[in-house]
Formats: sequence, C-alpha cells, structure tokens
Amino acid sequence: MVLNDIERKAAERTVGAFIEKRRSPAHIRPELDLGFRVRGQSVELFEIRPRWKAPEKKMEHPVAKATMVRSQGVWKIYWQCADLKWHSYEPLPEVAALDKVLAVVSEDRHACLWG
Repeated sequence: MVLNDIERKAAERTVGAFIEKRRSPAHIRPELDLGFRVRGQSVELFEIRPRWKAPEKKMEHPVAKATMVRSQGVWKIYWQCADLKWHSYEPLPEVAALDKVLAVVSEDRHACLWG
C-alpha cells in the first residue's frame, strides 16, 4: 500500500535530514552527491556521479531501499547486488521505523550498501 500524504512528508523530512548530514562538501557535489526518492511505499537512497565516458551526464548508483509493509508494521531493508536485483539486507532485514532503517544504512555492518 502506498504511503499516505502525512507518511510521505514525514519520510521526505526524515530521509532529507539524513542525506544532508552525509552529503559531500559543496565543491565535491558535482563529482559525488547523494539523493533519495519516495515511490509508492518505498524510499530509495542513491549516489549521484558523472558518467565515466560522458561526464556531462549524471548516473545514479543505488545504495539502499526500504519498503514499508503496513500489514506487518515494519520497514524491510534491501540492497542491490551485482545482478541488479534488490535483495534483503540480511544483517537486519526489517525494522520498526524509518529512522532505524537509516541507522542500519549508516552503520552498514557488512559494507553491502556503501561499497
């Protein structure tokens, strides 16, 4: 089920604050920046970098995805493997709140998310 307007705004505020803390200094952002999007019941975090052979174009590199499962009252955490599919983040596949998702992403115990 899609996040309602209140949940969406709260997610944007929470994740936006997280991204702002982790962003590169302003002079580095053209080469490496962070972004996020809220889509449906999911929040995706990604790095933004210039393409190697076409630096005027930007590309997004996925970092993590969290999906709210309202019926279970949890957020499920995913990472994207080399097969370009989202896989459950096994050190801690689900948590109760979005701020806990961000704590797990920040810690990244097994270096799956930030590389």
